[in-house]
Amino acid sequence: AHIDAGKTTVTERVLFFTGRTHKIGSIDDGTAVMDFMDLERERGITIGSAATATEWKDYQVNIIDTPGHVDFTAEVERSLRVLDGAVVVFESVSGVQPQSETVWRQANKHNVPRICFINKMDRPGADFFYAMDTIRKKLNANPVAIQIPIGSESEFRGYVDLITKQAFVYEEDNLEPKLTELPGDMEKIVQQYRSELIEKVAETDDSLMERYLEDQSISESEIKVALRKAVIAMEIFPVLCGSALKNKGVHHLLDAIVDYLPSPLEVPPVEGKDLQGNKITRSSKVEEPLSALVFKVVTDEHVGRLVYVRVYSGTLETGGKVMNVSVNRNQRVGRLLKMHADERKEIKIAKSGDIVAVVGLKNIATGNTLCGIGNEILLESISFPDPVLSVALEAQSRSEQDKLGIALSKLLEEDPTLKSETDQESGQVVLAGMGELHLEIIVDRLKR
Repeated sequence: AHIDAGKTTVTERVLFFTGRTHKIGSIDDGTAVMDFMDLERERGITIGSAATATEWKDYQVNIIDTPGHVDFTAEVERSLRVLDGAVVVFESVSGVQPQSETVWRQANKHNVPRICFINKMDRPGADFFYAMDTIRKKLNANPVAIQIPIGSESEFRGYVDLITKQAFVYEEDNLEPKLTELPGDMEKIVQQYRSELIEKVAETDDSLMERYLEDQSISESEIKVALRKAVIAMEIFPVLCGSALKNKGVHHLLDAIVDYLPSPLEVPPVEGKDLQGNKITRSSKVEEPLSALVFKVVTDEHVGRLVYVRVYSGTLETGGKVMNVSVNRNQRVGRLLKMHADERKEIKIAKSGDIVAVVGLKNIATGNTLCGIGNEILLESISFPDPVLSVALEAQSRSEQDKLGIALSKLLEEDPTLKSETDQESGQVVLAGMGELHLEIIVDRLKR
């Protein structure tokens, strides 16, 4: 999403309602679980993407909460590269904002199916239908409402589910939505948007289209099945609404994630090349040989280097041997960790579809491929934009020169959009990054 549309707030509510956390984290108080860096808490913004996993209705959901600022666009790029579905959060007053367009393009590039969540429905000036219209016009997408709000601004009370025609209202201080009668003045608009939903879904399915044209009734489960197919094929982007800060709309957003976004088994097999450069594919099965992509490297003060990987096929085991095809070296997996923001839980095995952190891998960089020895496959790396702005760095004394070098090399490892070189004429270290905010934060981290 764009800056301040509410990505971290939505994630905090998701973690609370799925029982992953027992207290709702707040960005204003600096208690958000997903913004765990000191700098993020001080500034109230997300700087690095944070990964976690939670359970909803017997499904495991892996979540990566990304930053909104264009300076950290690399975090969005690497997250979209390894995820199978995305929730794009829009702000109810402005709809599509400049950064929404950038993330939408990035998701198109990686062919990631999406659900749209129109947040902050309780703000003055909130307009669900206007926001949906901006998705249609500015993003050239096909948004289809599967909910419409009951009231807006300070009157926002809940929403109508267009598939089941049920109305859900939030009563004072109640965290769970309550099923109620459909408000009488909404019959007409619900009918209008429901027939639009059925028409759009029928357009993607020939047998439904025939029945739709013959005015036969189509059941709720048939709508859901066809809608799921259309979402995975990126023909339809379902739109939901709510106000994450007021805890409204998150339960149904979770239902929609499970109902409509693909599981790892439903995305096309991952493509790569063997050592001779021929195309090969691996499907998301545990029986297949291992293939995994490194999408993030972080320096952690407790365990050293944490390497985040998405497993595409096969299994990754603690103590197992893997090959880093990108640098042609065999390595041993030290420990496997399941991450919950900055908390770690040790696990013994990671299977296809999992996102885990590995400790103990050396000479590794973002975009490297790990695979089973003897079953080599090289996955497509992650491409990042070139830096646009640079600053000169100077250590205050000779003794600090070495420290600066060490700290800088760690940050360069973590952030692929950061480049550093020594200017031959002036002898200065020149650091190039994605923009003012990016460089300001990097220099702040260097000082710390």
